[in-house]
Amino acid sequence: MPETSESAPPDRVGLLEGLHSTPARRYLADTPIPDDVLWEILDAAVRGPSGGNRQPWGWVVVTDADVKRRIAAFYKEGWDATYGVRRDELLDPARDPQVDTGLSASSYRATEHLADHLAEAPVFVVPVLLGAAGSQDKRLGASVYGAVQQLLLAARAYGVGGVLTSFHLAHEAEVDELLGLPDDAATMGLVPLGYPARGRWAQPRRRPVDEVVHWGRWGDTRSRG
Repeated sequence: MPETSESAPPDRVGLLEGLHSTPARRYLADTPIPDDVLWEILDAAVRGPSGGNRQPWGWVVVTDADVKRRIAAFYKEGWDATYGVRRDELLDPARDPQVDTGLSASSYRATEHLADHLAEAPVFVVPVLLGAAGSQDKRLGASVYGAVQQLLLAARAYGVGGVLTSFHLAHEAEVDELLGLPDDAATMGLVPLGYPARGRWAQPRRRPVDEVVHWGRWGDTRSRG
C-alpha cells in the first residue's frame, strides 16, 4: 500500500529530521495528490534562495496523462541510451563493488523502475529558468536548485516523495514545445511527485562528513571527534 498524506501530517517532521531523511523516492504510486497539498508544496518551493531576489523561474505542473506519457517516452529513451544498455554490467552480482560504475545495483533497479513507470506518477513539476536557453554558465543552477530542494522537503512533510532527474533532456526541444515554454527559457530538470509505493523515509548512505570536509585548504581534514 502506498503511503498517503494521512500517514505523515504536514509540519510533523522536524527540520533536521527532514534534512537527514529525505532520500530520492522513485517507486511512486499513481494515487492523486490533492490540489491544496500541491499548492502548499509549491508555495514552499518559491521561498527558496534566489540571487538578488530576481526569481527568474517558473514552475510547470503537469498532470495531463497524454503529456506525461509523451515526456515519459523521451525519458525512457534517455535512460536506455545512458544506463539501460549497461544493465547486465551494473546488475552483475560478481562485479567489483569498489569500482565506481555510476550506480549501485539497488539504485539501478530503482532508477530503472522510474524510467519504466514515470508516466504513472500523478504529478510532474518542471522547474524552468527564464533567460537560460543556450547558457553555458555552470553556476546557472544556483538560481533554482535550492528551491527545488525546498520543493522536495515540503513534499516530505506531506508524505509525498520525488526526485530531481533529467533523462528527458535528450529531447529538450520537444519537451519545451509540449510545455509551451518561452524561447529564452530552459527546463532545469524534472521532478515526478507521488505518494511512495515502497521504501521508507530513511537517511541516505553517505561518506562520513569528516572525510569530505576540508578546512581552509583542500586536503586539510579534521576528525569530527
